[in-house]
Amino acid sequence: MANILVVDDEIGIRELLSEILADEGHSVLLAENSAAARKIRSEIRPDLVLLDIWMPDADGISLLKEWSASGLLTMPVVMMSGHGTIDSAVEATRVGAIDFLEKPIALQKLLTTVKKALKHEVSPLKQPLTLDLFARSPLLKDFKKRLVQTAEKAPVLLLKNASGPIAEICARTLQAPKTPWLDLSTSSAPLTQEMLENAAGGLLFVADLMLLGKLQQKNLAYALERLEKNNLQLIVACPRALTALNEAGWDPSLVARLGEVWVTLPQISGHADELADIAVLILAHLVERGDVPVRTFSGEALNTLRLHPWQGEWAELLATIKNLALSALEEEISGADVESTLRLERRDLPKPPPALPLLNQPLREAREDFERLYFEYHLKNERGNMTRVADKAGLERTHLYRKLKQLGLNLGRRNEEPER
Repeated sequence: MANILVVDDEIGIRELLSEILADEGHSVLLAENSAAARKIRSEIRPDLVLLDIWMPDADGISLLKEWSASGLLTMPVVMMSGHGTIDSAVEATRVGAIDFLEKPIALQKLLTTVKKALKHEVSPLKQPLTLDLFARSPLLKDFKKRLVQTAEKAPVLLLKNASGPIAEICARTLQAPKTPWLDLSTSSAPLTQEMLENAAGGLLFVADLMLLGKLQQKNLAYALERLEKNNLQLIVACPRALTALNEAGWDPSLVARLGEVWVTLPQISGHADELADIAVLILAHLVERGDVPVRTFSGEALNTLRLHPWQGEWAELLATIKNLALSALEEEISGADVESTLRLERRDLPKPPPALPLLNQPLREAREDFERLYFEYHLKNERGNMTRVADKAGLERTHLYRKLKQLGLNLGRRNEEPER
């Protein structure tokens, strides 16, 4: 018979399920919350887990995500809820649960589900995407070296100009094999010493500091004070300058601590020659993981991707590739597919300046007017980011500032996005 872990904050539910399962000959382990379930899972591997969604410390789906991220989701999990919804069931199965029971649980339904679940073979864990995959890209190869080198001596590391999936890719690169992973942004419950002890030797992660609420900020400060004690590393990401956190009411001492050591994610703009290889590798990884149907890029599609001005940088690129794979009607993604997916972004771009009036002027005035139109166009297109305008124009920044001043476009730094 099987070892079954029942996780539920209601003592009546735990006792009832324990009695029923024991009568069927199973060995039953009981946990009243996520913390107790973590402790049991760190000691043994149950044959099956019956996991409640709504619990006071951390919800069941967050615990499921945590087990999946840290390589501990090696057993079938059936979710339970007295407030069952289609959305909850879909989310649970997407994360890794194999079935969903709605309370009150009928006896026959429970026994049938348990019997089916115990026969279920858990699929091999999907390998996370890391920067190791991009060894052929000089841009990302150099960045990975800088990232790893910096992280070796930094218990706290800030990823500037990053958030979401690209931040996780960087953090996963730093995670040692088979070590715990704890995302501090997935739960609004208070962080405890026991939770940190269960994550000991692993990595704490925050994908976007700007999205943390007040309690999550307190959890972050609590974790910071206990990193060394629990042999933990903290990787956080922020797409904006840290001054934005101060403006949002964060504790200045916490912000200062988070910003002591950082690496800055390189920008895609200016590296269009590497974009095709990067896009192909990301798509191949998504296909291999089973996240999207089998898809490949046509040459026309890759050329269209190269020409797109990636205002959202990495986050936009990753989202675009996944959306293309899910929405393309044929196995080969076409240039038309890319244009259709990016149509709204293209519609927002400024139109190129008209050239005809320039032809009616003397050459010197025409050249000066053309340069003025040229830089006005790119300043608007790049939203005042002087680094990207310099890259587009093929000029050094000091030369660019001088040229803008000569043309009466001395915008200075007031329209420039903050350097990160």
